[in-house]
Amino acid sequence: MANKQFDVVVIGGGPGGYVAAIRAAQLGFATACIESEAYADPKGEVRLGGTCLNVGCIPSKALLRSSELFDEANHAFVMHGISVENVKMDVGTMVRRKDNIVTQLTAGIKGLFKKNKVTLLSGRGSFAGRENERWQLDVAGKDGSEIVEAKHVIVATGSSPRHLDGIPVDNETICDNVGALSLNAVPKRLGVIGAGVIGLELGSVWKRLGSDVTILEALPDFLAAADPAVAKEAWKTFTTKQGLKIHLGVKIGAVKQGKKGITIEYESNNGGEGAQKLECDKLIVSVGRVPNTAGLGADNVGLKLDERGRIEVNDHCQTNLDNVWAVGDVIRGPMLAHKGMEEGVMVAELIAGQAGHVNYDAIPWVIYTHPEIAWVGKTETQLKNEGVEFRAGQIPFLANGRALGQGDTTGFVKMLACAKTDRVLGVHVIGANASELISEAVTAMEFGAVSEDIARICHAHPTLSEVMHEAALAVDKRPLHF
Repeated sequence: MANKQFDVVVIGGGPGGYVAAIRAAQLGFATACIESEAYADPKGEVRLGGTCLNVGCIPSKALLRSSELFDEANHAFVMHGISVENVKMDVGTMVRRKDNIVTQLTAGIKGLFKKNKVTLLSGRGSFAGRENERWQLDVAGKDGSEIVEAKHVIVATGSSPRHLDGIPVDNETICDNVGALSLNAVPKRLGVIGAGVIGLELGSVWKRLGSDVTILEALPDFLAAADPAVAKEAWKTFTTKQGLKIHLGVKIGAVKQGKKGITIEYESNNGGEGAQKLECDKLIVSVGRVPNTAGLGADNVGLKLDERGRIEVNDHCQTNLDNVWAVGDVIRGPMLAHKGMEEGVMVAELIAGQAGHVNYDAIPWVIYTHPEIAWVGKTETQLKNEGVEFRAGQIPFLANGRALGQGDTTGFVKMLACAKTDRVLGVHVIGANASELISEAVTAMEFGAVSEDIARICHAHPTLSEVMHEAALAVDKRPLHF
């Protein structure tokens, strides 16, 4: 029996993979997508959507929203004259709601595959070889293996949580992102190793629900990737107003599990803390992610990897092999779902002979804490290090009528523009709905806008977006409302 043959086969059904498959099919290619993970599917069936949809960005946002409402009921309703008593959180219901959202969306992707005539191959995909200019891929499923052939292969195998030696993750007591999203009760004491996106988001969820949260971060600086003004504001808000305990410059020592919980020995160079001990009931380990290239069969075909195990690609996501591409977390660049999606579309369009494109200078970053943090482009530190002359405009939400009406005036919008050309070089937001507000800045930068362009756009009143408008005006030192 002849092997199944396709024009395009995508290995991995996460954001980059499933989007690449759908776009390739839309462009007229016979397309298949290989996926092996069932995650928590009750029937053990393969689930599409990858880490982001199943155990990452989507479920975490569901939990964040639940915890925000609980916190508002306890602390914010009173300013509106709303009195509530004995507010309780049913963690089980919260988790089931999260699971239902995930189930709905994963089923939705399967529906999109059917609509666009994408073939789903259930199993673990790997390179077996090449014959007659067609790549041979082994699909190892529950009922055995089969070989499929493809003219083009797109590798989108994603990433996995990085674990630390001596800290065994069981996703019951010591958790990575998977276990942290499925805790069945609020831990009295929660430890978090890593003050990155995952650590801050999940730490803030359980803090709002009543947990005593301590975060240990190896780096000496807080949110070093963000603009320094944003990082300073976030630090003040998280530690002073919300009560998160964050220790920087930490070196983790022995981690011991006992009947009464977990003991973490550590040293902190910041503030002269020296040798310390943290006792907690649950521990979340969130120290980054590693690319999923093990078991891919890269050695079988000579697929080139870098020193960090990522697949090497050029600016168009082409590997060193003819007609083999790679997108998303498995290659260089930020591990962001939307970045992988953009790459997936680009690759499908390049295969079709079109001018696929990803502007890596206009990829937005978002941290879904409260307040939210979002940015695009360069930070003030980066511009100074590069010797670029710039002008800055910064406007607080405190000066905005809609923010005051909503009772949340934390944060600001900061815009950086070239001192010579006025072109927008970076926009940084900390505050309510930052994740939505940043889209205007991304659009502006994608079209090569100057701050004057944004300053001359009529923004609806009263809206939070007016702060973006005022920040653009402030670049030229002419804000109207601050």
